[in-house]
Amino acid sequence: MTNADREFDHGMTDRDIAFLLADAASAVEIGTAPTQAVIRGGRRRRARRWAVTAATAVLVAGSTGALAVTALPGDGGHRVVPASPPATTPGPVLEPDRTTLALGTDQGTPWRVTLDVWPAPRDETEAQALLGAMTTYGEFPADVHQASDLVGRSAYTVRESYGDGDTLGTSVSEGLTSPADRMAGTDLDSVAIPVDPDIPGRPQRLVIGHVARTAEEVTCTWKNGTTTKVHRATSADINSDDQTIRTPATSPYAWFVCLAPEGTAFESVAVTQ
Repeated sequence: MTNADREFDHGMTDRDIAFLLADAASAVEIGTAPTQAVIRGGRRRRARRWAVTAATAVLVAGSTGALAVTALPGDGGHRVVPASPPATTPGPVLEPDRTTLALGTDQGTPWRVTLDVWPAPRDETEAQALLGAMTTYGEFPADVHQASDLVGRSAYTVRESYGDGDTLGTSVSEGLTSPADRMAGTDLDSVAIPVDPDIPGRPQRLVIGHVARTAEEVTCTWKNGTTTKVHRATSADINSDDQTIRTPATSPYAWFVCLAPEGTAFESVAVTQ
């Protein structure tokens, strides 16, 4: 190789490099393997003695087709600055508004009750996206048969987890609500389940329900004749074994949880104030 050849291969100017990159990029067709397209383009240009293989070329993520290239050997540290990809705005993250309604420990085992509330979609496109997000959480109200059933309606799921390893919990109640749905006075809807919801046949000691947002006291009565009175929460803090009435901002209802003492089970429940 002559001195002129060496100077041509390794002493390229910034302008030479920029021309090289523009020439290589012109043959790139964005597809399933854009990096391979760059490599193929470089191979077709070996006859022109451009040192494409001496550079590390990768396609920048995005749709600009810009190339980022490291310094060429012997180029004195010159570097081609890649074109910046266009700024993108990520889509909204679809996830429920989650409220811890109650938590505690029963015979040394922790338990927790949570409420997930999903926003009401405005149209069928939003409803379809919401339905997909709900499915990833394992939440699918029984009365939803197609995405359009969700339009203008908010979905909720109540979960109860039992034990340290139970992070997701078991769905114990679910439904849809619309802006017109309200409860008043002593209206009440509840479910009674074992503290460990995955073991059927155990005493139904855990009561979960929703009432009017104006309710101040709920009384749970147990089979042994004792009662547990649940009052409205005075703060957002959740303390272990704290059984209160809570009013999540995203729900048209107030929610309560009460737990029967060991050795007895659910008898009845009512709004008493």
